[in-house]
Amino acid sequence: GSNVLRMSSGTQIKPKTAVQKSKTSSPLPCSPEPAVKPQPKPSDKLNPKTIDPFGAYSRSPSPFAAIYSKGGIPCRLVHGSVKHRLQWECLPETVPFDPLLLTLAEGLRETKHPYTFVSKEGFKELLMVEGATEKAIPLLPRLIPVLKATLAHSDDEVFGRGLDALVQLSAVVGPSLNDHLKHLLTNLSRRLMGKKFREKITVALQKLEQYGGKATVAIIKSKIPTYCSISS
Repeated sequence: GSNVLRMSSGTQIKPKTAVQKSKTSSPLPCSPEPAVKPQPKPSDKLNPKTIDPFGAYSRSPSPFAAIYSKGGIPCRLVHGSVKHRLQWECLPETVPFDPLLLTLAEGLRETKHPYTFVSKEGFKELLMVEGATEKAIPLLPRLIPVLKATLAHSDDEVFGRGLDALVQLSAVVGPSLNDHLKHLLTNLSRRLMGKKFREKITVALQKLEQYGGKATVAIIKSKIPTYCSISS
């Protein structure tokens, strides 16, 4: 009863044992896969992750960037030969201000293209639609903290976008902004000390007074005593 097969040529072949069979069959479920590094694709060269020297992209994207990449912002940047513009996927009049106006306001703190342009232009164009006043006023309690963070930003361009947005909002909501204005003036007062934004902030304050009425003057002076009213 020897467990050996005899071939016609006389060669002896032993059948594989159970241990040997398991080696040639599929690997065990718990066996680790070999550590093979994937080869870089040509498209990776176009990916900012591979070329950003400061590793900024290793962090998770900002809420605005994430929403934009998923198509949550119903407008896109169109490159023109002279200047860029926004193309809306639907009429801005039909878009709910909540949450889009808040999302665009969040995007004002972006420092990368195209988010910078989309947020600034989108915020402005949304406030230009018919009925914007009635739609924007209820959002002020949530909008003001976002603008405050933008005006507190260390980046000059971000601050400039925040200042423009504040004036645009004031033009739309008028005196309704007065109840919230004091929360924003500290950051404007701080920037007034430097020469770079002094003139732009002064003009912005005058516009806030123009849109907010006489009550605005006392609010501005409480935080910026040196402010000269346009009516004085």
